Amino acid sequence: MPQSTDTHSTAAPDLFTPLRLGAIELPNRVVMAPMTRSRAGEGNCPTALTAEYYAQRASAGLIITEATQVCDTAQGYPNTPGIHTDAQTLAWRAVADAVHDAGGRIVTQLWHVGRISHPRFQPNGAAPVAPSAIAAKGQLYTGAGMEPFPVPRALETAEIPGLVRHFADAAKRAVFDAGLDGVEIHAANGYLIDQFLRDSTNTRTDRYGGTVENRCRFLLEILEATAHAVGADRIGVRLSPTGVFNDMKDSDPLPHFLAITKALNPFNIAYLHVIEGRPGHHMAPPEGAPHVASALRAAFKGPFILNGGYSRGDADAALAKGEADAVSFGEAFISNPDLPVRFRADAPLAEPDRTTYYGGDAKGYTDYPALESVAA
Repeated sequence: MPQSTDTHSTAAPDLFTPLRLGAIELPNRVVMAPMTRSRAGEGNCPTALTAEYYAQRASAGLIITEATQVCDTAQGYPNTPGIHTDAQTLAWRAVADAVHDAGGRIVTQLWHVGRISHPRFQPNGAAPVAPSAIAAKGQLYTGAGMEPFPVPRALETAEIPGLVRHFADAAKRAVFDAGLDGVEIHAANGYLIDQFLRDSTNTRTDRYGGTVENRCRFLLEILEATAHAVGADRIGVRLSPTGVFNDMKDSDPLPHFLAITKALNPFNIAYLHVIEGRPGHHMAPPEGAPHVASALRAAFKGPFILNGGYSRGDADAALAKGEADAVSFGEAFISNPDLPVRFRADAPLAEPDRTTYYGGDAKGYTDYPALESVAA
């Protein structure tokens, strides 16, 4: 299993041990997790502020961007970026250049939200699409207030190859046109690919439903197409096997996601990114649910990233025990743009302003100071 670029050391890795993820060399193992910030501009394009935000965080071993739409039916929230038009792609080029100029590495997370959308976001006000016509419980913010999730339209079998092509086309735009270092396929958190994977949201009777092999077919076809487009060594996958966000559940996540994980191995992707929250974290498995990350770690043959409320100490312990090759941090990166620097210095972390997480301007986005500014 590729773990470190330091081939002369036999010591257990820590957060500052270099790491190779496929084609991408990381100077440390402090990964910035993808986080929706809802600050895209006209045409769902990243802005100059987006470029500044990510460049400020270039000390991360790897930046994984906010989830990014692969086509015009993929959106589910206001002001989230896409990468399916020329204008969006050009805007992402500016982001990639800013991060690279600051010495960083950045991949974009590709998503389609599936049923977690509303006709307000869909072309011609159509119903959102999903594996099956099962509405999520709850409400979503549409820009016009909170509204109930609608009943989605079940995708026809003949439509699915077109969605696969959208992911591959978005990957090509990201790597070859925008100059990003790779892509992460968002197969977690109750969005379209996850809806195919889980048996609570996928009741199909065609080749994409029923058995776990059929339910993971959509993901595997996306991987095959994107690997052909940009190379498997520039692709990561994110899973949330026990996550309940967006009204998700699965009847037996351990064997189901073990099978899914083993199916990823032949692709030799750059990494697998698994969300399984620490106790007390909002992404922790529900009470009584199995913890599956350790089994997936053992089953996956490539680099493994963990996410879910880790402190610096928790993360170093996980690396030392071999539970992961890297750890991703979300909220800590919002208010600590130089998080690896603070970790190395054992400096206190700034607390984020949660009222500024979604939407708005520079406040709560690019105005958090770096440690050197605080010290001055």
